[in-house]
Amino acid sequence: MHVNRRKTLSILSAALLILFGVAILKPDFDPGTNAAAGRTAPPVSQQAWRLGQPVTYENLTIFPVLAAQDADTSDFETLDEALTSGDAIVSEEGEYLHRTRDGSPVPLVSAGSQVNQLVFVNRGKRPILLLAGEVVSGGKQDRIIGKDRIVPVGAAPLPLDVFCVEHGRWTGSSDQFVAAETMVHPSVREKAAVEQDQVQVWAAVRGDAPPVGQTSESVTVESQSAAGGVAGGGVSSLPLSSRNLQSVIVMEAPTQSYRKIYQSPKVNASVESFADEIQRRFDRATSGLKGERVGVVVAFSEDVAWSDIFASSHLFETYWPKLLRSYVIEALTRPALRETASLDDARDFLRPATGHLREETEPGVYRWSQQSVGHLTEIELEALAPRPLTLHWLRVAIR
Repeated sequence: MHVNRRKTLSILSAALLILFGVAILKPDFDPGTNAAAGRTAPPVSQQAWRLGQPVTYENLTIFPVLAAQDADTSDFETLDEALTSGDAIVSEEGEYLHRTRDGSPVPLVSAGSQVNQLVFVNRGKRPILLLAGEVVSGGKQDRIIGKDRIVPVGAAPLPLDVFCVEHGRWTGSSDQFVAAETMVHPSVREKAAVEQDQVQVWAAVRGDAPPVGQTSESVTVESQSAAGGVAGGGVSSLPLSSRNLQSVIVMEAPTQSYRKIYQSPKVNASVESFADEIQRRFDRATSGLKGERVGVVVAFSEDVAWSDIFASSHLFETYWPKLLRSYVIEALTRPALRETASLDDARDFLRPATGHLREETEPGVYRWSQQSVGHLTEIELEALAPRPLTLHWLRVAIR
């Protein structure tokens, strides 16, 4: 009897240990709950990202991407930071003078200014992170960065692939560029980062050729004052239909400058009102989680269309203001449908791609990779020094 009792106790002890072990190994869960199911959402990727509670306003839904571990990205400087501090110089080709050790100026040999190429110089003490779609302003016409990349410290002046976002100008008082603190909206960014097509970039800036099946109906957001009324100054809200954008181009942006179109008073009033409301809801939904916010998944109505995810909360918070406004502009150009995407839709969007792989590497600096499967394209930028680290992960649903 004592033997049987000992066997029974051994079996019970083993069972308890197994159950306890399962509890320890249970994966981290999303703190936001799925209201419909009454339970939490599981991790969505092998990088242990998880989705927070989504926020929705009009036809835009933002899913916060959270990470329990926050990488140290202080070794890197962003483009806007570098241009503002003077650590970076961006210039038209053929116009940049570098100096020899004795201080003598030597022109960079080139065929002269070119639409799709600039010169980039890192004069600082940290590598500089560039993201496709970032605007640099000045020179003979405003440009956007053509591809995610890292510019190392001490590198020779390098040719930088760019796309023009100001079709009607080819002149300027200075050949150098300044930080615009602007990211073009996804329809334009996709044509640069994925399609790599200048003509399509220009068309997207103008709002030309909406996809088949898209109607001219778009979201209208009224600019509100603090008292709750329409903002002063007679600024009216503007749906960003192709017709209205053409009107803004004629009246306020004859050179078809992206910045002048989308920062014009008529357009900007709608953008800022919309962005303020999304920001308020986003902060409330992620209260207490700011150090874990590393990215977002973005849906327009029921279509999950975009994601920007970073290695650290610091990088995300640095890019977030201009990313948010780019998503808002995109929402204002899309149909005002009431359907919304679900957490399951966002999880599916984040599943790793297994399609055709393209890679480009600068040894010891970075690795850029792109995978495409069906209508989805995934782009990853991995820093190789001072240690391997994925700095930026982008996924886009091609329209």
